Amino acid sequence: MASERITLTIPGPEGDREVGLSSPNRVLWPDLGITKHELAEYAIAVADAFLAHNGHRPVSLERYPDVVGGEMFFSKNPPKGAPAFVKSETVRYNSGRRHPQIYLTEAAAIVWAVQMNTVVFHPWASRVPATDNPVELRIDLDPQPGTGFADAIPAAHALREVLREAGLEAWIKTSGNRGLHVFAPIVPEWEFLDVRHAVIAAGRELERRMPDKVTTAWWKEERGERIFVDFNQANRDRTMAGAYSPRALPHASVSTPLHWDELDDVDPKVFTVRTIPDRLAQGDPWAGIQDAPARIDTLLEWWQRDLDSGLGELNFPPEFPKMPGEPPRVQPSKKNAENWDAEGNRIGD
Repeated sequence: MASERITLTIPGPEGDREVGLSSPNRVLWPDLGITKHELAEYAIAVADAFLAHNGHRPVSLERYPDVVGGEMFFSKNPPKGAPAFVKSETVRYNSGRRHPQIYLTEAAAIVWAVQMNTVVFHPWASRVPATDNPVELRIDLDPQPGTGFADAIPAAHALREVLREAGLEAWIKTSGNRGLHVFAPIVPEWEFLDVRHAVIAAGRELERRMPDKVTTAWWKEERGERIFVDFNQANRDRTMAGAYSPRALPHASVSTPLHWDELDDVDPKVFTVRTIPDRLAQGDPWAGIQDAPARIDTLLEWWQRDLDSGLGELNFPPEFPKMPGEPPRVQPSKKNAENWDAEGNRIGD
């Protein structure tokens, strides 16, 4: 028997498009009964704001062929048979390899991704065609065991002040889970490594001001009950859930842009696939986020200042090639100093 299928008519810049949706009544969020069709309607409802913040960027699709919490996989490359309105751009990954990656430019493309069982959208920090140059700093304030969302709030306010002192304006959103994401629009003149160093400089300054509450320690055993400033989210091909992207969590949460003046009293669990369309109808807190991009010169001066004072490079994710000046890729509790040179390379390798 053929699976159930419907066709959605979706307005776009080149007129209406018809996008097929198979198994529209398949339940994605069992606790709430949210179906694939409802997710597609959500995508249509939030498309303008979603594309403003995630469109024209390489994007990784987090896909769930059954239900959220079940089997999952990521896809980046355009599959065979993708419609012409689903675009792709050749990008360079951290390994040096180049490959086409999807980017979205209209509502029909978002719905097509939903048809492909996408729940979470992970956009890059750069835009097509200049995919080597981020258009924003991204700082993930990640609560560690013993801390929670409420602990990330004062860290976010303090980070906003740090960035302002460096000449940047910060924008805030929920992660859709336990943390907060702070973005700061920048002029796309720097490559990912420079932007990562700017993020580390901001994180270290925040850590100095809140040493008992915030940490930049890469190894979990060193973080304690503090908010981790995840500087590695600034790397090439490292992504976080985009603004207005659903999350694959039981309550169908959404990564939601906020006004700063609502942060202190916000309950992130109220932002869901079912509530965000009404919220967006009142306006997008991130409207105009890219209108006045700033420069990271001051943050890079802080980075150099810290280098001169003896603070070096920080660890990269394990899938990255070993980078110049990177500390040893071994847990501090397992490190035997005699086996590592000053550059963080294992002696004898």
